[in-house]
Amino acid sequence: MAQYITSHGKGQTRRGCVCLSLQLLELFDSEDPRERDFLKTILHRIYGKFLGLRAFIRKQINNIFLRFIYETEHFNGVAELLEILGSIINGFALPLKAEHKQFLMKVLIPLHTAKALALFHAQLAYCVVQFLEKDPTLTEPVIRGLLKFWPKTCSQKEVMFLGEIEEILDVIEPTQFKKIQEPLFKQISKCVANPHFQVAERALYFWNNEYILSLIEENIDKVLPIMFGSLYRISKEHWNPTIVALVYNVLKTLMEMNCTLFDELTSSYKADRQREKKKEQERDELWKKLDELRLSSSALVQNNSHGFPGVQNNNNNNNNNNNSNNNDTQDKSAEAAAVTSENKGPDDSVAANESSPCAK
Repeated sequence: MAQYITSHGKGQTRRGCVCLSLQLLELFDSEDPRERDFLKTILHRIYGKFLGLRAFIRKQINNIFLRFIYETEHFNGVAELLEILGSIINGFALPLKAEHKQFLMKVLIPLHTAKALALFHAQLAYCVVQFLEKDPTLTEPVIRGLLKFWPKTCSQKEVMFLGEIEEILDVIEPTQFKKIQEPLFKQISKCVANPHFQVAERALYFWNNEYILSLIEENIDKVLPIMFGSLYRISKEHWNPTIVALVYNVLKTLMEMNCTLFDELTSSYKADRQREKKKEQERDELWKKLDELRLSSSALVQNNSHGFPGVQNNNNNNNNNNNSNNNDTQDKSAEAAAVTSENKGPDDSVAANESSPCAK
């Protein structure tokens, strides 16, 4: 390397290192994990030795991730690149630059939408937690970003998201917890009520974490009303007995935290259920009445359709009778006119001619 520098100069050396770095990053798409592992070591040493290439290497990794998220959805070396980034993030100086924060929100958080998240989720969660340990004020936008991209139909990804949320809550500060407790526990409440038992089980394991329990106890007035409805309903309706047992333990823990609020929520929940049952009964009765009206109207229509031909025949008979009566009256009037013309004599016709003005 020293001989190359003396013969070609530092400028050409930098260009050569840039080209080498680009080629190394492209080689991370190799299907051989042994090759990717060696590439990871080489790139990490280049990043440590060449300070001028650090920004360039971060930018190229950024571009690879963006292409993976929004274009190809295929790159074999995502996990290895995230491992390198984990050590890089750990060495960031404080306060964090805007470039690093943008990388977190625009690249790392959207990486959670990848279909192959299971292949690199552990490394991705580690990078996110490293950022939050560096700057706790990023906790709120990170959790809101995760809630934005929360999976709706993939239970496996939902379990991974819950695991990452627990890792974030392990390092969260109480002031930051108060900012995100409502949207976060609304989502946890939905997960507890999930019919997939692994999702519900993973959400209920949050209450086995001592630090999370202390945060919940400090904010029980906000957390308990959000969680109570789902927990109480699942304790009566869930199909999995393991989940029911876990829910009972969680309800017992929450009741010990604030017994008065727990009793109030229990009575209000039962009253709401009574109102819902009453509304359901009224709705069923209304539907029964509508069905009876439909049956009666259909029977009436059938009766009218059967009686219609008889009415039509009567109308036809009446029309025929009227036509015959009209014909008889016309014949009678014609006969009367013929008789009157026969009774008139020649004198009557002469008298009529003399009475006219022309005759005079």
